[in-house]
Amino acid sequence: MGFAEYPTLDGLALAELIARKEISASEAIDNAIARAEALNPKLNAIVFKDFEAARKQAAAAPSAPFHGVPTLLKDMSAGAKGMPTRLGSAMTPARPADHDSVVVARLRAAGIVPLGKTNVPEFGILPTTESKLYGAARNPWNLAHSTGGSSGGSAAAVAAGIVPFAHATDGGGSIRIPASCNGLVGLKVSRGRVPQGPDGTDRMLGLSVDHVVSRTVRDSAALLDLFAKPDFGDPYFALPAPHSYLAALHEPARRLRIGMTCRLPNGRPLHSEVDAAIRHAAKLCEALGHHVEEASPVLDHELMVKAFMTLWAAGTAFGVEGLARATGQTPSTDVLEGLTFALYQRGLGISAVEQSWAQQSLYMSARSTARFHETYDLWLSPVLSAPPIKLGIIDVDEQDLQKAFAPIIDYAPFTAAVNGTGQPAISLPLHWTKDGLPVGVQFVARHSSEMLLLQFAAELEEAAAWSSRKPVI
Repeated sequence: MGFAEYPTLDGLALAELIARKEISASEAIDNAIARAEALNPKLNAIVFKDFEAARKQAAAAPSAPFHGVPTLLKDMSAGAKGMPTRLGSAMTPARPADHDSVVVARLRAAGIVPLGKTNVPEFGILPTTESKLYGAARNPWNLAHSTGGSSGGSAAAVAAGIVPFAHATDGGGSIRIPASCNGLVGLKVSRGRVPQGPDGTDRMLGLSVDHVVSRTVRDSAALLDLFAKPDFGDPYFALPAPHSYLAALHEPARRLRIGMTCRLPNGRPLHSEVDAAIRHAAKLCEALGHHVEEASPVLDHELMVKAFMTLWAAGTAFGVEGLARATGQTPSTDVLEGLTFALYQRGLGISAVEQSWAQQSLYMSARSTARFHETYDLWLSPVLSAPPIKLGIIDVDEQDLQKAFAPIIDYAPFTAAVNGTGQPAISLPLHWTKDGLPVGVQFVARHSSEMLLLQFAAELEEAAAWSSRKPVI
């Protein structure tokens, strides 16, 4: 396999070539490393390299379904032995972990080889990947634009063909937003679907989940088969699937009833390119025999934003305080970005009553969406209200939270609600702007309905054939 062929393959195709001995696992890893070395100086997607350890793992040749397939790990949540996890923050020491997280252990057990860690905004707070510690990750479709966040480094690396898929997390859109910005598949799983242990669970007070960004639906399904097994000790699990997510992609999908959102939550119109993306997606669904009409869950968006930000601030304060106690540092703008420090201070002032109110408010919103799904199988909405923003728009040192978040309040109003309700949602790359930037659309399903969502996504993938589109870097 030549250098030119490698980035055209998804993880399952690469695994099949290795299993048939058409290439070796070491050749696959060397191709990934070569692309990383060539492209990362432009993208700044990879912030920690563990290439020699990756070569050793590939050469070990275990009998495993994905043996030799390379991946990258987000610099949050995915603890990996021998690698630091710094959360994009100077406050976090560059200290290698002495054990793997559950997700990383399951990747390794399947033969998947982590090459290193990917760029994130500090503490994963923003929907763009720009931090003072690492600098900005750059979008392979246009280097002046954002990769989205907070899994922006992972998404840039996958879109650039460095790896076929990469670990990602999603606490307010952090899988779906980078998938949208980079022309990828981004599945946010149901709350409780993928274990987050052993060092944490129920991250960000139940808002955050782990999975991947990928180029194909089938890779996302295959990896969910690896991840979606209970880890006893977790506080809860999502309802189990009856069988393999990957196998379900080959079964006939039923015709669905889909509600569609064509305006911002405040009633204002969408950006023309996003509106075009939604209407194109609706027409594609109708051409495949699905029923689409304008309809949205009845949600109090103002209340949901207040509840979400209460939990987000409390979760940030918990994370910063944990670091302070572990390292002996005092939280300040010497070690934290101004925006993070302000959110931390806000979190310190949140009472147990406020936190409980916020959680109960989001639980009630989940009941509203459950009622919506009694009529509609899926909800179609934008991922973002505009195409990928340019880098440098957000000031990470702004300590006035209202000013800090002003540029993104209307930019990302659709994804965080789904973290609050705990449902699965997927971003699919169904549109590109006239300037060549990807615009994803979001489909949301009832809690624990990843199988239906993936079957539907696979049908759209076959009709739209998006994986043939590649950025020129």
